[in-house]
Amino acid sequence: MNRIVVEGLRAGYGSVSVLHDVSIEVRESELVALLGTNGNGKSTLLNCILGLVKPAAGRIRLEWAGRVAELTGRAPHEIVNHGVGFVPEGRRLVPNLTVEENLVLAGSGRRARAHLKQNLAYCFATFPILGERRRQRASTLSGGQQQLLAISRALMTSPRVMVIDEPSIGLAPIVVDQVIGAIRELQRSRNLTILMAEQSFFQTIEIATRTYVLSHGRIIRTFEDGVDRISHEEIRRAMLGVAH
Repeated sequence: MNRIVVEGLRAGYGSVSVLHDVSIEVRESELVALLGTNGNGKSTLLNCILGLVKPAAGRIRLEWAGRVAELTGRAPHEIVNHGVGFVPEGRRLVPNLTVEENLVLAGSGRRARAHLKQNLAYCFATFPILGERRRQRASTLSGGQQQLLAISRALMTSPRVMVIDEPSIGLAPIVVDQVIGAIRELQRSRNLTILMAEQSFFQTIEIATRTYVLSHGRIIRTFEDGVDRISHEEIRRAMLGVAH
């Protein structure tokens, strides 16, 4: 089974503990959501996976094509080379570079360099607005267009797993729906494996294969197969940290 696995993860900052024995998995072609309000550890968990925060305990591993890669404690560039792409909160584009220059820069690493032209064509075909604005500086795009560029930048690394942190931050509600819909369509059309942290929980849980709710650094609920059999009150209670 191809998947990324987090087991018994504990992490924090200095003497402050943030994550407490967190375990999740994301299987190939799944869109797994990580939900929780601010300050409950979503970004810390993603940063551990990406090598930006060193865990105090636990394991993170990528099981793919019959091989196991231990990601725990590795440097971010090593994790990217193993096939983990990242769409950061706040997008973090290079503002003075054009759309195309941002994408080419992202696709120039060791893992994806040979597929740069193919990946670039795929990004422009998937998000035609970026192709239309390929010569435009990233800073002049709308918020929604910048988010699509950030997603495309991660696609340029030829990821096996894409990690997306809070794609709705700073966007108007109608644009949030468009961006989350684009992520879902991308996952469906490319069978991409996605772990996405979000606060827009009703939109997100409807498209997710599986949803983990993180509260005070612990996974307190897991929802399977979207929202069809789950009441909004049950979701609301979980988001407030009420386990039952």
